[in-house]
Amino acid sequence: MKPGLRQISEATGFSTATVSNALNRKKGVNPETAAQIFAAAKRLGYFSRAKLEAVRFVQYKSSGLVVADTPFFAALAHGIEQECRALGLEAILTTISRSDPDFDDRLGQLLGDASCGLILLATEASEEEMELFAQASAPLLILDNWPESSSSSALLISNTDSACHAVEYLIGKGHRKIGYLRSGVRIKNFFYRQEGYRRALALHGLRPQERFEVPLPPDTAGAWAAMNEWLAGKPELPTAFFADNDNIALGALKAFEENGVRVPEDVSVVGFDDMPFAEFSTPPLTTVRVAKEEMGRLAVRILVGRAQSELLSATKTQICTALVERASVCPPRG
Repeated sequence: MKPGLRQISEATGFSTATVSNALNRKKGVNPETAAQIFAAAKRLGYFSRAKLEAVRFVQYKSSGLVVADTPFFAALAHGIEQECRALGLEAILTTISRSDPDFDDRLGQLLGDASCGLILLATEASEEEMELFAQASAPLLILDNWPESSSSSALLISNTDSACHAVEYLIGKGHRKIGYLRSGVRIKNFFYRQEGYRRALALHGLRPQERFEVPLPPDTAGAWAAMNEWLAGKPELPTAFFADNDNIALGALKAFEENGVRVPEDVSVVGFDDMPFAEFSTPPLTTVRVAKEEMGRLAVRILVGRAQSELLSATKTQICTALVERASVCPPRG
């Protein structure tokens, strides 16, 4: 038997009126209170399991500085569409921004549709923002992020291990002065990549040096302009750089060329993502390849599997990467 408001009230300690207001997404309910009520309602089986008819891929933008119209996110969407087609499901693409004037209304519509599973591209989302989506009536999968509260299942890149492997590759080439081209926008992915960078150095008795850590915007044009400004000060260069993403790496490559710094002879560069244009940069960029379309397909399979099962515990799945060696890395001179 489906539990009623009284049972949820007894399980959470909140009044039936508060429970009712939260479940009906009425304004005035504290977000933390609503999250507790929805979690209890799900646990008690308040939401009936409707058969999934569609999968909605929600591209969530907080700042819009990272999630943009790039090949990375287009490939994720393509993988999701392919897998939905193979499973006979409708694939729906939705973009929602925190700055939208009708954000609350649109969010309520998304969360209230029990027949449409949600894959949330949470690259830019904070813990609080992911908790908003955790109140969804339908099955939810967090993509490209991980809620520390573990209230929702997630699929993400093995950021720390991948970055560690990339920096160890540079160390294996003989580099000891390895810098970090860090995004000025600190999403969780970049935080974990920084952890991987530092882990690799520590494993080999090396220390990160602040003078070799250069904050740059996460887009190519911004990274190019900021790197030009940094190079104008004639700084000491490390023998190699690890970059948070390919956009940053490619912007830096252009700035190096314009300032007479040869890649890889003077400084080697490793990126992250393996964007399509990385292969055609000058020189072609060594980078960490993420199986973007496969990641999208796997997201659908995980979501559908959870919708069909009785699993209540959240799961965290990391997709592995591969290092692609191209011409932007060589052993240091001397």
